[in-house]
Amino acid sequence: MTTITVVRKGDEVAIAADSMTTFGDTRLGRSYKGEHDKILHLAGSWIGICGSSAHHLVLESAMAQLSEPRLGSRMEVYETFRRLHPVLKEHAYLNPKEDEGDPYESSQITALIVNETGIYGVYSLREVFEFDRFWGIGSGRNYALGAMYSAYDGEGTASQIAALGVMAGIEFDTASGGPVVIHTLKLAGA
Repeated sequence: MTTITVVRKGDEVAIAADSMTTFGDTRLGRSYKGEHDKILHLAGSWIGICGSSAHHLVLESAMAQLSEPRLGSRMEVYETFRRLHPVLKEHAYLNPKEDEGDPYESSQITALIVNETGIYGVYSLREVFEFDRFWGIGSGRNYALGAMYSAYDGEGTASQIAALGVMAGIEFDTASGGPVVIHTLKLAGA
């Protein structure tokens, strides 16, 4: 799958991702796919997506169909992804079923978002979290979380800590591979 991290520290936010794409047992390194990254720039935000490789084009297309997508607060992220769900179903033919016991239809997307207002996580049932320090998603997340936890209170910047988390995922997760792609922003009012 992937390793994607977000970090908020001082007046900086950062998002980082590995560059490996996998299709079952087949690995597709960055040198085979041109500029395609796991991090998209949409609605004034950097959005890292894990899961199906189809999510990138689908999300880019679906977001373009929304009027004024906003991602500047936890509620704005929720409302944007709530409005996005019917677009995913009707225009991208999303299969919204995961488990029969789920209380809501799944959007099948797990994403991390950074922008000048902070760092956010979105999960398949449109659960949205705002993080104060750092977080990670994907198959390498546990390695990333451990690495970022051990480094966060040190001297490193948000971008250095985010990169460190992804590097830990690349080192130990079989579905993550380099190089690391990273984007950094200053927080509003900083």
